[in-house]
Amino acid sequence: MRSRSASAVAGIAAIALMATACSNDGSDGGDEGAAQSTLVIWSDPERAEAIQSAAAEFAEANGIEVDVQNVSFDDIQGDVVNAHQAGNAPDVFIGAHDWTGNLMRNGAVQPIELPSDRADAIDPTALEAVSLEGQLLGVPYTQENIFLMRNTELVPDAPETFEELVEAGTRLKDDGEVDEVLAMAVGQEGDPYRMNALMSSAGGYLFGQDENGDWDPDDLGVGTDETIAAMEKIAEYGEEGEGVLRRSIELENEAALFFEGDAPFFVAGPWTIGDANASDIDYEISAIPGFEGMDPASPYIGYQAFFVTEGSANSALAEEFVVNHVTDSDFVLSLYEADPRTPVQTEALESVSADDPNIAVMAETGENGVPMPNIPEMGETWEPLGIAQAQIIGGADAREALETAHDTIAERIGQ
Repeated sequence: MRSRSASAVAGIAAIALMATACSNDGSDGGDEGAAQSTLVIWSDPERAEAIQSAAAEFAEANGIEVDVQNVSFDDIQGDVVNAHQAGNAPDVFIGAHDWTGNLMRNGAVQPIELPSDRADAIDPTALEAVSLEGQLLGVPYTQENIFLMRNTELVPDAPETFEELVEAGTRLKDDGEVDEVLAMAVGQEGDPYRMNALMSSAGGYLFGQDENGDWDPDDLGVGTDETIAAMEKIAEYGEEGEGVLRRSIELENEAALFFEGDAPFFVAGPWTIGDANASDIDYEISAIPGFEGMDPASPYIGYQAFFVTEGSANSALAEEFVVNHVTDSDFVLSLYEADPRTPVQTEALESVSADDPNIAVMAETGENGVPMPNIPEMGETWEPLGIAQAQIIGGADAREALETAHDTIAERIGQ
C-alpha cells in the first residue's frame, strides 16, 4: 500500500490520542478508555473480513482496534436506527445509498465534510446519490447496476433494441435450442428494480424530480397515463403476449436458466460475474436495450457507502476513517480484491478496469442509468408496485393494477 505522509499520520494519531484521552476522563478510565479506542464498523458478512483486513493500516496508524461486526445487509438499516435510539449504535456502517433519506429522517447519520481533493477523485453522481438537502451523508465506494448478459455462442452480437433481443431469442426457442427467450426475474410479487429499465424506456416513472433535480415525492408517477402506457407496452411481452416475461422466472431460477444454456439472454448484475466466469458459457455483457423508437433503457444504479453514526462515541475517528481512508485508492483496491464491485473512486476504477475489461463495460452499461431515489418514501413503493407489475405481466389490466398501487403508495407516504 502507498504510505501516508508523516503529517497525515501525525494528524490521525492526534485524533486517536484525543479520543483516548476523552474516554479516560472518569473513575472507570481504564476500561472505558479501552472501549472508546475500538472503532466499531457494521458490515454484511460477505464484506466484513475484507473491510477488517483493509482497515488494518488505519488501525495501526491510530493505535486503536477496528472491530468489524457481521450484520445481515437487509437488517443493517433498521438495526442502525434502533441501535442509535438505544444509544449503542456502531461508529461506522456500510449501506445502500437509497437508505439515506430514512437515515437522515431518523437522525441516525452524521453529515460529512469531504475535502475538495477527495471529492474530486470520486464520481460526482455517486456523491449526489448520498446527499440530501445540500449535505453529504456518506462516502460512496462502489456502484452496481443490472445489464444484459448473453451467450455469445448462441447470439454473437448484442441486440440494439428489445425487439431485436426478442426476435433472436424467439428464433432460438422455435428451433428448440433454448427453453426461454430471456432470463429476467419477475416472480409472483414482481421486481421493480429490474423492471425499471424497461418501464423507463417506455416512458414510465416512479417519482418525478423538481427544478433542482431532487426527487419529488409529491410527483408520484405510478398511476399516471405515462406509466400505464409503459406497462401496457411491456405487457405485450408478458404471459398473454410474446411470453418473454413470465412470473415463473424468479430470482431463484433465472441464473440457472442462463448458465445451463436454457436462455440466450440474462438480465444480470455484478454479483453474477463470479458464477459466469466459473460456468461453461461463453458470455459478453452489454447495456439492456430499450424499445425501438423510445428512450434508452434506464436501469437503477445503486451505490454502496460508508456512513458515520450521529453521536458516535468515536465520531472524530469515524469521520477520519471515511474521509481519508475510504476515499483512498489503496483501501478501495484492497477491498475490491476480496469483494469485486465497481469502484467509484477514479484511480481505483482505472486500475481494476485495466485488469478486468468487464469492470469498464459494467460501468458503461450504467451510463443511461439513474441513481435509485434516496428519499424516505422510496421504501414504501417496492411491494405495491411490484405486485402490480407482476399482475400486468400475468395479463391483468394495467390501468386498474397501477391505479390501485398508486393509491396504496400515496396513502403510505401521506399524500
